[in-house]
Amino acid sequence: MSYNTSAEGSGSRNTTRTFEFGRTHVVRPKGKHQATIVWLHGLGDKGSSWSQLLETLPLPNIKWICPTAPTRPVAIFGGFPCTAWSDVGDISEDAPDDLEGLDASAAHVANLLSTEPADIKLGVGGFSMGAATALYSATCRILGQYGNGNLYPVNLSAIVGLSGWLPCSRTLRNRIERSDEAARRAASLPILLCHGSGDDVVAHKHGEKSAQALSSAGFRNLTFRSYNGLGHYTIPEEMDEVCNWLTTRIGLDGPRS
Repeated sequence: MSYNTSAEGSGSRNTTRTFEFGRTHVVRPKGKHQATIVWLHGLGDKGSSWSQLLETLPLPNIKWICPTAPTRPVAIFGGFPCTAWSDVGDISEDAPDDLEGLDASAAHVANLLSTEPADIKLGVGGFSMGAATALYSATCRILGQYGNGNLYPVNLSAIVGLSGWLPCSRTLRNRIERSDEAARRAASLPILLCHGSGDDVVAHKHGEKSAQALSSAGFRNLTFRSYNGLGHYTIPEEMDEVCNWLTTRIGLDGPRS
């Protein structure tokens, strides 16, 4: 699936980029369908890697949608192309955000969720850059619009981020404070963030700062979990936390184990 986005600079002509998203893998619910979660992989990965893991989780009432990011040049790899939800040159609060790429990926996620039944709860989760994109989707939901001003169409009920960071954190608090509706949505949206203390790709401090930025912006229903010694990968204990948290926050039927 492709997504076209245009950007208009001051005094310049419009520029358009087309993003070609890869294959989407779907894990069907084994029980009563109560929730659908789009799960986003990390930099250089693909949707099938996570669909295989998610299929083993004791969450029979969740449908998982695992898309694959477009292949694009990535600045942090010196312009080498790989699958990425947006361009990234550095993981820090001062690094510029690729708003165009983030908007395109957030719109792709929203499009995948937009055809789900009306009574199904919707969520977004991800690992590393996928977590960053999930958190960006959360901010779009809270503000009611993408970074380009277009309407964000999906009501999200849960956000999960593993080993990730928060894009556009510098302006988030001010933007939410300008809108009572955004503040209300932020206070009620459940978010789970998990991060390993031994992460040498996305340092633990970035996950911690992201949680602090979200909390100060009004996200009161936020849980941050640290895992001592965990690197840039996931472990069964972390996925158990995700399962229990989702079961509680979304209100799923049935046993957790």
